[in-house]
Amino acid sequence: MKALLYKEFKLAMHPIIYLFVFLFPLMTLIPSYPLAVGFIYIMTAYPILFLGANKGQQSNDLLYTTLLPVRKKDIVKARIFTVAIIQFTYIAIISCLYPAIAHIQAGIIGFAIADLIFFPIYYKKGKSIVMSTLFTIIGFVVYIFLFTVVFPLIPGFGAYKWGLSYAGVIYQLIFLAGALVLYVLIHYLVYKISSKRLEKVDF
Repeated sequence: MKALLYKEFKLAMHPIIYLFVFLFPLMTLIPSYPLAVGFIYIMTAYPILFLGANKGQQSNDLLYTTLLPVRKKDIVKARIFTVAIIQFTYIAIISCLYPAIAHIQAGIIGFAIADLIFFPIYYKKGKSIVMSTLFTIIGFVVYIFLFTVVFPLIPGFGAYKWGLSYAGVIYQLIFLAGALVLYVLIHYLVYKISSKRLEKVDF
């Protein structure tokens, strides 16, 4: 597993992804900039990671990796961990620049939903990068719309979400812990589905 992660960051990861992760959070410093949009930018790192601009799919990275003496499910696990590291690095930077618990919660759950869409579609054939990315971005945008527009209309939700009282902060921290648990559970499901699908792929 350690060797696969090393490969991900040394061979599969395109340098431009680092720019995405470390520069896009700075856009939150723009007055009135919608924070939710920043999370969508990380979705654009997916095709770069999986296609890789002369790496990734273009150089048959997945085929090459499956030929290594490693299990296919470990290949999926390494890629999930790589994406998770990208996501939480971005969230950590965002949290330092704009410490809004509600938005962090939304980002964590949104990333989990995005991965639940992306990974199973991609690993079904090992090359469905366009469709997986398209559905992932659509799903994430729909989720953000529900969280930022629809949910606040529910009686009591707006007060909970934006409340700065002691009780409000406690509830948000509890919800944040729940979001992290949900993130782990969803990614376990993503891992199980994606690894089973990759096992059936005939290169």
